Amino acid sequence: MKKLIVTVLAAALALTACGGSDSASPALRVGTLSDAPPNIYLENGTFTGFDNELLKAIAAKQNLKLEFAATDFSALLGQVASGRYDVASSAIAQTDERKKTVDFSAAYDFETMSIQAKQGTPVADEQGLAGKRVAVIQATVGDHWLTSTVPTAQAVRFPDYAAALTALKTGAVDAYILDQSIAEKNVTANPDAKLVVVKSFVTDVPHGFAVKKGNTDLLGKINAGLAQVISDGTWLKLHQQFLPTAPVPAGFHG
Repeated sequence: MKKLIVTVLAAALALTACGGSDSASPALRVGTLSDAPPNIYLENGTFTGFDNELLKAIAAKQNLKLEFAATDFSALLGQVASGRYDVASSAIAQTDERKKTVDFSAAYDFETMSIQAKQGTPVADEQGLAGKRVAVIQATVGDHWLTSTVPTAQAVRFPDYAAALTALKTGAVDAYILDQSIAEKNVTANPDAKLVVVKSFVTDVPHGFAVKKGNTDLLGKINAGLAQVISDGTWLKLHQQFLPTAPVPAGFHG
């Protein structure tokens, strides 16, 4: 029976269960998104993307089992804080405000944002957003950036990436502020929509996996596994696979 349980979990999660007592440990509940490629998305029934594959690699190093579920980004950190999820995996920028709610792992990437619009747009940079209707994902760095950088823009907040993208494609908004990698994916995945990336800019805001405050044991395992996958080149391989045009931060080359 024990062998059967291990086999089923390995097939479902694409992880290798190892060790004696660890095989009986409950799976960690991971809250993520289903619609934000290439970082976090659902493909053929499997949660994948750079962030999720990186977490799977970390889990394999540390003998952890994972169970993924989709949620809205705006609710994710609160759900970790309440204990609904053990880990949040969603290209989450580590802001001071968010650190009041959850604890974060060591940085595994840094936020690179883009202004996205449709071909023929008069928007050339952030100054061009003034007075425009601009889509943002509620409570993200993009939301904060828009309201603090271009206060005269009309922020139109959405709970998920798919709804914001639909608004841009249909002309309900004039532009969209989001992660560079997702913006570039939108261009290639929606050729008929004639989307463009107007401008991209790198921030110094790190991404991290989030856990419930005080869960130092899990945080320690995630950080140890992260150091291992950076050292052995797994991080760089996944970055090249999912985020080939994004800059590689210093210290992540293995």
